[in-house]
Amino acid sequence: MSDRRRYLVPCALALLAGCAMQPPRDDAQWAATPPVAAAAAPAADGAIYHDAQGMELFADPRAHRTGDILTIVLVENTQAVKKANTSTSKKDKSSIGAPTLFGHIFKVGGKDASIGTDGERSFDGGGSSSQSNQLTGNITVTVAQRLANGNLQVRGEKWLTINQGQELIRIAGIVRPQDIAPDNTVPSTRVADARISYTGRGSLADANTQGWLSRFFNSKWMPF
Repeated sequence: MSDRRRYLVPCALALLAGCAMQPPRDDAQWAATPPVAAAAAPAADGAIYHDAQGMELFADPRAHRTGDILTIVLVENTQAVKKANTSTSKKDKSSIGAPTLFGHIFKVGGKDASIGTDGERSFDGGGSSSQSNQLTGNITVTVAQRLANGNLQVRGEKWLTINQGQELIRIAGIVRPQDIAPDNTVPSTRVADARISYTGRGSLADANTQGWLSRFFNSKWMPF
């Protein structure tokens, strides 16, 4: 292998490790879903009520159609603790007396030729792991699809630009109409198949992220 190729391979692996940690970019998949356009009804003048005005005086204000808006209350709080301890001990001791030959104890070097063994083994290990996550707040999404059983498939995102950084919250999942409160909100714990992501980019995010070379040395591509 030439010197040039010898240096190109680690550089390429380092770039791959650095690109793997890039924050998400704008994605049209997370754009708001517009409502389904209904067939235009012929205009009827002379009446007090017009269908074209879309006034639903007695309809449920909760989201139930494609394109409707729904507010999800983030109340995620997870905590996991795991501990393991293992301790083993074993002792062995055995002895064999000196044999007797013609009525006399067999000796070697003037000492009885007895054999004895004594062994002791022990192992003690322990480990512990703990993790805690908490996410609170509100995010308003749109209904992307109304499923055959009446459940609502929702998704949406929120971008926050604060000083020199950006914060991104994305959520997608399935909501039952029964779980929607009268104020058109639903807790995130009631969202099925929920996919929640909270990331950021900018000066603050860069300051809390390892450089591409450090990520390379800590990645699986580092053979040592």
